[in-house]
Amino acid sequence: MTCPICDRESTDRYRPFCSRRCADVDLGRWMTGAYRVPSEELEDVDDPAEAAEKAPEKPH
Repeated sequence: MTCPICDRESTDRYRPFCSRRCADVDLGRWMTGAYRVPSEELEDVDDPAEAAEKAPEKPH
């Protein structure tokens, strides 16, 4: 397995990373929000029942 940060061979001690440095780089990316999944923002709704009524129906 290779390190997801630098592509060197990973070590058992820091798996899946090769070193503490690469593990810390990855942690820093998580903490700053660099790893995100894009999504559509939903409107702020006060009443969940009202939101359910407005939501488009999903095909079965």
